[in-house]
Amino acid sequence: MTSYHCMIDLKPNANALAFAHAVQHWFGALKDAGKIDSWHLQRRKLHLAGPGFGDFLLTVDMRDLAQLDLAFAHLGGQDDAAARAYDQMHGMIDRFEVGLYRSFPDRVQAERLAII
Repeated sequence: MTSYHCMIDLKPNANALAFAHAVQHWFGALKDAGKIDSWHLQRRKLHLAGPGFGDFLLTVDMRDLAQLDLAFAHLGGQDDAAARAYDQMHGMIDRFEVGLYRSFPDRVQAERLAII
């Protein structure tokens, strides 16, 4: 399992519920198209978090990096309606930090693998 995590802070004038709806629209369409396995959006509770954490945490799960590559290829070929949906969601974001994680320990011990 590969997970893409994104910590997000919204612009000061952005509406949190409108953002959640835009995220649902965008990532729901990706899940329905089979390009991701699952996703979920969480919001920081009681403002409890360290200084590096965003107000929102978005997690997108994929089987592997090949599925992530297929998702990016799918997104590159989207129509104008999909581009507007992405712009609506992304336009509310002020700051974000991303990370790509995998289950650990896993069957393939990547730390021991090398090309050279």
